[in-house]
Amino acid sequence: MEQLLDGFATALTPTHLLLAAVGVLLGTAIGVLPGIGPAMAVALLLPVTYGMEPTGAFIMFAGIYYGGMFGGSTTSILLNTPGESAAVVAAFEGNPMARKGRGAQALAAAAIGHFTGGIIGTILIVLLAPFVAKHAVDIGAPDLFAVMVLAFIAVTSVLGASRIRGFASLLIGLTLGLVGLDEMTGQQRLTFGSLHLADGIDIVVVAVALFAVGEALWVAAHLRRKPFEPIPVGRPWLSKADLKRTWKPWLRGPVIGFPFGAIPAGGAEIPTFLSYVTEKRLSKHKDEFGKGAIEGVAGPESTASASAAGTLVTMLTLGLPTTAVAAVMLAAFQQYGIQPGPLLFQRESGLVWALIASLFIGLTLLLVLNLPLAPLWAKLLRIPRPYLYAGILFFASVGAYAVNADIFDLLLMFVIGLLGFGMRRYGLPVLPAIIGVILGPAAEQQMRRSLQLSDGSLTGLVNSPMAVIIYVVILVILFFPLIKRFLPKPPAAAEPEREKVDA
Repeated sequence: MEQLLDGFATALTPTHLLLAAVGVLLGTAIGVLPGIGPAMAVALLLPVTYGMEPTGAFIMFAGIYYGGMFGGSTTSILLNTPGESAAVVAAFEGNPMARKGRGAQALAAAAIGHFTGGIIGTILIVLLAPFVAKHAVDIGAPDLFAVMVLAFIAVTSVLGASRIRGFASLLIGLTLGLVGLDEMTGQQRLTFGSLHLADGIDIVVVAVALFAVGEALWVAAHLRRKPFEPIPVGRPWLSKADLKRTWKPWLRGPVIGFPFGAIPAGGAEIPTFLSYVTEKRLSKHKDEFGKGAIEGVAGPESTASASAAGTLVTMLTLGLPTTAVAAVMLAAFQQYGIQPGPLLFQRESGLVWALIASLFIGLTLLLVLNLPLAPLWAKLLRIPRPYLYAGILFFASVGAYAVNADIFDLLLMFVIGLLGFGMRRYGLPVLPAIIGVILGPAAEQQMRRSLQLSDGSLTGLVNSPMAVIIYVVILVILFFPLIKRFLPKPPAAAEPEREKVDA
């Protein structure tokens, strides 16, 4: 508790408070634009922090993180265009509410849901992260390799139209992660004789290219002349009846979201859908679902925010990013030469607790600033898409060049951006590729250490109880579709109900 108070003392200085406010505003402003989620918002704004001291940079990132999440929900509710996969469920009920002229109430329910879920999730970070970090020090190389394989499999299995496409995306990321010099032997790999590639491909370049450039090219290829017609949101406020229907979903969200975020379970897609189904089953207004039930916005949004907090536990204590935003955040840590993991709470205690304290501050600023500014964000949606994505490409180019002040990085960004466009064209999810680029080298290093300790024997990868348990979980995930065939099927009478939920 004393460390958290010290963190608040650092985060509440005027400079850091201003950075948190700027982060919230920038994150929301970029996240609210069509097709841009928090991951792209953080990736685009990553170069903005170059030259800043680490504590201030991460306090700003805390604001960008949650601001971008709220922005993605705004487009989901107003335009039925989710900025990210975690905001998809918000469109189920939020967009029908907006079409009925209740967009203000939907945005308010989403904002308060993000605040509630984030605050409860951050409290759980304070309680659990030091405990996890303390015991994670005892985790050996075989265990770390197994956890990383679990992250690969879990993220790949729950995203995309098929597992094959998910694994193809992961393979692309692992291949990009191999580029450069082998850390153990010094041999060049996939550099094609270029000295520019000897140090590998910077993760910032990869993230900006796959998210921003790939998305901009994809939108340009499908650009229609008809502009978006966003629905006016009016003044956001909730009536007593709305509050009566939303306070329980706001509190239930973290119970579902935080555990899914803290384990390598593929992000907020699964828990937000589970939250939606749960709220429908518990609601006294089941007939309103599909037509604009406010519970269907409040619960999933609280769940998404709590899940985001849960991913920070895994990222800070184990160095494992399980979502796109966490992957870009990990790149930000590496930008400052800081490696998240079990020793982070010992080596960078001041920075970590200032970051956690800034999460509380960022969430409060998110609620205070975004409720009255919701109509302004709606007006940003009127920017013509050619101008919008031209601006995105400009900022992406500036960001890629700023990494090493090398024109080669700029060219590389556009090449990888074309790869990102191709991935969207053929339905390959981007997240497994990002995870592969970041975790691939670390997983290779842990695998080599395990094999060295066992003199090259493969048994060295499974010589601990934790590793064995994790591999069993991996097998269950891989063979679950086959196992599912032998499970008893639900009664036929339940089919129409399930179809309605899926709709």
